[in-house]
Amino acid sequence: MATFDYRDFSHVFGKARPFPNRDFFQETETVRRKFDGALFIDRVLKALGVGKAKIYPAKTENTLKALHQQVCEANMTMHHRLSIFYYVLLDFDYANKRSDYSEDFAAVSGVPKKYQIFMKGLWLLDRHEFKAALEYISHPSLMPDFADDIIIAFARHSDDPSLALSYFHTVQPVLKTPQALTLVFDAMADSSVAQAFHYSRTYPEHTRQLLFQRLITSVLDSPAGDEAGQRGLELISLALDADEEAWFEEYLTTDLAKHKRARDTLVMRRIVTGKLEEAVTQKGLGGQWASILEGMRQGLGNRA
Repeated sequence: MATFDYRDFSHVFGKARPFPNRDFFQETETVRRKFDGALFIDRVLKALGVGKAKIYPAKTENTLKALHQQVCEANMTMHHRLSIFYYVLLDFDYANKRSDYSEDFAAVSGVPKKYQIFMKGLWLLDRHEFKAALEYISHPSLMPDFADDIIIAFARHSDDPSLALSYFHTVQPVLKTPQALTLVFDAMADSSVAQAFHYSRTYPEHTRQLLFQRLITSVLDSPAGDEAGQRGLELISLALDADEEAWFEEYLTTDLAKHKRARDTLVMRRIVTGKLEEAVTQKGLGGQWASILEGMRQGLGNRA
């Protein structure tokens, strides 16, 4: 081959045959619908100003040539162009059960390694291979691009919602959308009441209050059992500041006043904080708090 020229279609896709089969394209469209109409490669193309209409996946050589031309003509860096071509060649690897196409292209074109890692991760997300994708997109060499979309995909579509939390802790992105924030916070609350509580404190007052309320709701809605009791004990034992204490009281006596565990939670918090006179005015603690009372006797000592 002559000196590599990305503008020459044959240099990029000349050896890529055969095309993926019909099942591949049907799977791709199914995933696109699940991802609210946009694959991760769609997001990349849009961010880089390529095509207003869906130009991926290319089902014929002519449509692949059209995609190639649009990428060549768009205003983007060389590395971004090569990354898009690399992603498309992963489809041919998949279709032919080999990795030669993408690897050979990366070698001859010089796609930077971190771009290969990121695009392979996005490709795996678009194939719903979530666990494998996490290993790529959480690589320390990468910037947290599309972090909100990635967290939403993990939380809403994978069989293991903890992947969203793993990605968040590894990459530590600054979240930009309420949906991503609430999804990762819910996962955090399910994992650790204390961790979610301290994370809520990293936000300005209004958001911090909303997250704290969300944490309280998460604990009160826990399925009955020992774990619910332990989560309840963690909640009522948190070292709250004056604002959080006020939010706690207000939320349990207004929005959550009718929740079957609200009164018990409020009474137990008053006991833990030494407000015994207020606590004893409430009668008939629910039986589901028996394990918490036992925990208090064993672990809270004179505070109970």
